[in-house]
Amino acid sequence: MELPKVNVENMNVKISLGGLLLNVLYIKFGVFYQSFLEHSHSMKSYELHYIPQGQGILVANGRNYPIHPGTLYMTGPDIAHEQTTVLSDPMAEYCICFEVLANNINDDPDLSSIANQFVQTTFWFGQDKQNLLPLFEQLSYETTYQYIGYYLTVQHIIEQIVIKLVRNYTNDIPTSSVMPLKTLDDERVVIIENSFLYNYDDLTIQKLAQKLRLSVRQTERTIQQYYGQSFTQKKTQARMTAAVHLLTTTSMTISEIARHVGFSSLEQFCTTFKKYYNVSAGEFRSLRKSFDLNETSQ
Repeated sequence: MELPKVNVENMNVKISLGGLLLNVLYIKFGVFYQSFLEHSHSMKSYELHYIPQGQGILVANGRNYPIHPGTLYMTGPDIAHEQTTVLSDPMAEYCICFEVLANNINDDPDLSSIANQFVQTTFWFGQDKQNLLPLFEQLSYETTYQYIGYYLTVQHIIEQIVIKLVRNYTNDIPTSSVMPLKTLDDERVVIIENSFLYNYDDLTIQKLAQKLRLSVRQTERTIQQYYGQSFTQKKTQARMTAAVHLLTTTSMTISEIARHVGFSSLEQFCTTFKKYYNVSAGEFRSLRKSFDLNETSQ
C-alpha cells in the first residue's frame, strides 16, 4: 500500500486546546531504509511517531520495544531513543514534533485533562486504537492541494490527532465535562425560524409569544432585533416565499395557493403578492414558465 506523503516544515502552525498552546515544529513522512541513531529532544519538545506499516525496534532509555504496523509512540523531553528498521520490511513513519509554548489553567476539565496528559506523558508506547491513519491522509491532501481554508483545516486535523493521542493514553476514559447546551437565545432563534418556516399560514404574534414564553411586546422586539423586520413583515415574507414555491413547482390554482399560505380571500392574496413582487401571481407563473422553457431550449 502506497501511503500519502506529508512534509510540513515551513508552515507556522500553532494549535490551542484550552490552556495548552503547541507549536508544530514539523510534520514528516518517511520510510526507514537505515536505522535512526540515538537522540533526545529539548525540555519543551514532544515527538509523535505513528507507524502505519513495516517493522522495527525502538530502543528507549535502554529498553527494546518491537514495532509493528499500527504502533504509536511518544518521546518527550530527555527521552533518549533510537529506531532500528527491519530491512526486509522497512518502517514507514508519520512524525509530528511539538513544542509546548504554554500550559495554563483551564476551567474545562476535559481540556485540562488533555493538556496535563500531553505534557506529563514524556514517553508512551502502544498500538493505535483511534484510527489515526485517515487523519494523516487528510493532512496529506490538505497540504498538497492547499485549497481555500486549508491552513485552518490543517490546524483542526492536528488538534484531532492530539486528542486521539491522549485517548490512546487514557484508553478511552469517559469525559468529565458537561456538554454545552444551547442558550435561551439560541433556543428562541430555532423556535422563531421553525415557526415562520412551517406555521406561516396561521401563525399569530400571540401564538409565537406563547412558544417563546415572552410577552407580545418582547416577541416583537426580539424579531426586530434578529431580522430587522416586524412580525407582520416577517410573516408576509414567509407566505410570499411559500407562494412562489407553489406557483413554480405545482399546478395548484392561485385560489388554492392563497388558501394554502393562509389568506382568507383571493383578493387579499393577489393584492399582497402584487405589492410584494410588482407583478401579479398569474404573471409571475407565466414569466417563470417562459424563462424555464428558454433555459431548456438553450
